[in-house]
Amino acid sequence: MIADRTPSTDSTLETDVLVIGSGAAGLTAALTARLNGLSVTIAEKEPVFGGTTAWSGGVAWIPLNRHARAAGIADTRELARAYIQAGAGDHFDAARVDAFLDHGPAAVDFLESRTEARFELAAEPDYQQGLPGALPHGRALRPVEYDARRLGAHAGALRPPARERVLFGGLQIGAEHLAHFLNATRSPRSAWFVARRILGHLRDLATHGRGMRPATGNALVARLATSAFEAGIPILLSTPAHELIVEGAGVVGALLKGSHGTVRVTARLGVVLACGGFPQDHARRQRVYPHRPSPDEHLSNAIAGATGDGIGLAECVGGAFEDGLPNPAIWYPTSRVAYPDGSVGHLAHLLERGKPGVIAVTPDGMRFANEALNYHTFVQALLATRRDGRAALAYYVCDHRALRRYGLGAARPWPLPFRRYLRTGYLKRGRNLRELAAAAGIDVTGLDRTVAAYNAGARAGRDPEFGKGENAYDRSQGDPRWQPNPCVGPLDRPPFYAVEIRPGDLGTFAGLGTDAAARVLDRTGAPIPGLFAVGNDQASVFGGAYPGGGATIGPGLTFAYIAGRTLAGAN
Repeated sequence: MIADRTPSTDSTLETDVLVIGSGAAGLTAALTARLNGLSVTIAEKEPVFGGTTAWSGGVAWIPLNRHARAAGIADTRELARAYIQAGAGDHFDAARVDAFLDHGPAAVDFLESRTEARFELAAEPDYQQGLPGALPHGRALRPVEYDARRLGAHAGALRPPARERVLFGGLQIGAEHLAHFLNATRSPRSAWFVARRILGHLRDLATHGRGMRPATGNALVARLATSAFEAGIPILLSTPAHELIVEGAGVVGALLKGSHGTVRVTARLGVVLACGGFPQDHARRQRVYPHRPSPDEHLSNAIAGATGDGIGLAECVGGAFEDGLPNPAIWYPTSRVAYPDGSVGHLAHLLERGKPGVIAVTPDGMRFANEALNYHTFVQALLATRRDGRAALAYYVCDHRALRRYGLGAARPWPLPFRRYLRTGYLKRGRNLRELAAAAGIDVTGLDRTVAAYNAGARAGRDPEFGKGENAYDRSQGDPRWQPNPCVGPLDRPPFYAVEIRPGDLGTFAGLGTDAAARVLDRTGAPIPGLFAVGNDQASVFGGAYPGGGATIGPGLTFAYIAGRTLAGAN
């Protein structure tokens, strides 16, 4: 029997394993334990399941996976280990990295053979192409689209995708179909594909009240949740964990508090924390993030409920929080979007960063980085621009050709309209660069000089200052139809546009110290019996480095698989 709400007032519940959190890591831990013979209960504080995974791209970075092997990609354990070690530097944790490399491929095999999860290779190079062991592709997996009707009555409890990342009231676009949407005005085949998807989405809205073709992270959650429900795993929604129960030296359960009262859960074998880290805990991130941001100075793209609950629960029973990583979060350039109803959303900038005709400048009008850098490294460069206590701030700037071809933040490519973003002030416009600078608050002389210098090289497809477009990762972010450099083109088609961007994140790297079995460590480095942490509650296995897209979900799935097998005595 599937439970969707907290049991009745002041009750008790017994289970082998309690999982707190219902993102991809929590669902994987639950499924691994359940399919190895254990009884499992999931507690979720929100009225919907899926966590930040449901808002994410859903990509999982897992070297040596079965899809890479099938494609004949020449990867080895030694190459992958060398690449991770080069990125982590002094924060390299050999035991955990070895566990990740040993069990990551097995986690993918298990999920694809025993659950609804399905992956395919993502066309993503490793992000640090200059490090030894980097590959041009093969380590990043993306989830295959899904039919949410398979969830049956539970489809309405799947966390909707973030509205900043969808079209037409919830139409999701997977990476595998993005090219069709960008080419819809140039290719009859793409136009027909897009028309069919839009019509199908409108039909779903009319019949189900929401889109029923989840993609990216939404699809990954839908697939795992379908399997969880089929396996008889209850998910208790609107039921936050209030306190861990300790007997002797170990954790034996938790107190849950919902609208119907308190539930005492006895977890005979253990508790798994999978609460999504602390990206929305403003006090903790002000202590831990290097720029010590106020809520307005840093724009997280995580769900509002990711407030560090799991970390706080563990700390109360002696768990150690590791905050010494060089990068405590996965950085992402982000803009603030105002909506007609007065609400505000955060948009992670993904599509336009490496496209020709787009640059990024600080308020003084100067470029500060190769715009096609991976988002994590790009924001590191943005944070390095802070001076005299000023908040880190920049602007994406483009010309009209780039805006209509690629979009700029929330302003989508042609033929979608963008004038409402001009009305709200999200998008600034000028008939010339000086007018744009005045509208956006950018130094006029600085912007004029920067664009002139950039255009001089861009007309020949070169970026002498930052080398944009000179490696495989850069080119994967560009426009392959634009030659000779898919990432570099002049800004010479007025009017010109700008969007303000600030540092943001996709989630946190700092987290609870764990061992190679995902057991939470106390302040002496000893594991706390019965307590596990996975996903972003667990300190990053990569030591605060970011090896590639999916560098949180990949380890999240892997260590959740390890934790489930450890609880079942299968490791």
